Amino acid sequence: MIFYEPHARDRNLLPHDPFKALISPRPVGWISTVSPQGEVNLAPYSFFNAFSGAPPLVGFSSEGFKDSASFAQESGEFVWNLASYDLRFEMNATSAPLPRGASEFEHAGLATAPSKIVKAPRVAASPASLECKVTQVVRLNDMTGAQTDRYLVLGQVVGVHLDEKYLRDGIMDITLMKPIARCGYQDYAVVDKVFSVKRPAGAGNQSGGG
Repeated sequence: MIFYEPHARDRNLLPHDPFKALISPRPVGWISTVSPQGEVNLAPYSFFNAFSGAPPLVGFSSEGFKDSASFAQESGEFVWNLASYDLRFEMNATSAPLPRGASEFEHAGLATAPSKIVKAPRVAASPASLECKVTQVVRLNDMTGAQTDRYLVLGQVVGVHLDEKYLRDGIMDITLMKPIARCGYQDYAVVDKVFSVKRPAGAGNQSGGG
C-alpha cells in the first residue's frame, strides 16, 4: 500500500496526481453563462455535482476566477448542460482557452437554445439542461484558513429541460442519454449500463443518500 502526503508525492513513481482519478467518475459540469454585457461562455468543469434535492442545488468549482464563475456571479445565473457521449468532442472543444468574450458555442460548432427563466443559453443538442439561479459563490480556504484561488459556485435549479425521446415509462433512461463522466488524467467514462440495488428499509427514497 502506497502512502504519501499530497505536497510530498513521489513524482517519479506518480508523475500525474492520482487525486482526481480516485474521486471518480464525476459528472461533467458543462456550464453556460452570459455576462451582463451579453458575452456568452460555455465550459466543462471537472468539479461538479448535486448537493441537495429540496431545494435542488448544484454547484461547480472553478480553479481560478474564470469566465464561468465571474459571469455566474455577475449575472446571478448559469445553466448546466448534460454532456453526452455523442457530444464528447464538442464538450472537449469548449475547454479551449479562448479570449474573454469569444463564444465556445461557435468554436465547438454547437447550436444554442433559449432558456425559459435565465438569460444564459442552453446547448441545443444536450439531452437535458438545468437553469440555475446563483445562491452562493464561496472562495475556498485551505486547512490553515488561507484563501485559495478556487471558487465554488452554487445554484438553485429553477427550470428543467428534458428531451422526451429519452423518457421511458416516466423515467429518464440514462443508458440512452449516455452521460459522460470525468475520471482523471485524460480519461472519461460513459454510462451505458446500470444496475439496481434495493435500499434497506427506512433508508429513504430512491434518490436519497446516506
